[in-house]
Amino acid sequence: MRQLLELLGFIALVQGVLGLVHEFTDWHVGLVQRIGFLDGYEVYASVALVLLAFALFAVADGRRSG
Repeated sequence: MRQLLELLGFIALVQGVLGLVHEFTDWHVGLVQRIGFLDGYEVYASVALVLLAFALFAVADGRRSG
């Protein structure tokens, strides 16, 4: 379970960072900009993914201690 949370956190972190890179540099990377209903909210979605990644890492770390 811990490894699954870490993997999901890593994927969320990578996609969030790639979404921010896309918004600020116009590189065409990541999946956030390809989702149609997020038009105009890509930065918010990318920040939310980065925050979700940190939350998943914290939960995975809590699983390790307990």
